[in-house]
Amino acid sequence: MVIKEITSTVGLIDPLEALLLNCIYSGASVGFVTPINDEELTSYWKFVGQELDKGYRKLFLAYDGENIIGSVQLSICSKPNGSHRGEVEKLMVHTNARGKGVSKKLMSFMEKVSFKIGLSLLVLDTRLGDVASSLYLY
Repeated sequence: MVIKEITSTVGLIDPLEALLLNCIYSGASVGFVTPINDEELTSYWKFVGQELDKGYRKLFLAYDGENIIGSVQLSICSKPNGSHRGEVEKLMVHTNARGKGVSKKLMSFMEKVSFKIGLSLLVLDTRLGDVASSLYLY
C-alpha cells in the first residue's frame, strides 16, 4: 500500500466516484444519502478538484498497485483567525480493503502533512457508534 498526496482530480474522477459509491452503499457516514446519481458524484469530485486548485483542500489517496483503496481530505480554514486549523473530511476505505490499516495510514500521512504546513488543530465529526469512530480516539 502506498499513500500519496494528490494535487488534482483530473483523470481520477471515475475511480474516486467508485470509491465514494462503495462507501455510501456500505453505510459509511460521508455526507451523502441514497439514491445518488452520477451527476451528483461528478459534481462533488469536480468541486474537490477546484478546492485543490485554490489551495483550500488537500486530498490523500491510498493505492494498492494502481487501484485506489482509500482516501481522506483535509479542508484548510481560509479565515485569518483559523490559519492554524484544518478539518478532516471524507475518510473512506473500500470494503475490500477494510481491516488492513488503510485508515490509520491515511490519517497518519495527513497528520504529518498538516504539521508540516503549520496546522496545530485538526477537527472532525463522525457519527456516534460508527465503526470508524474508534479510529479517532487517542
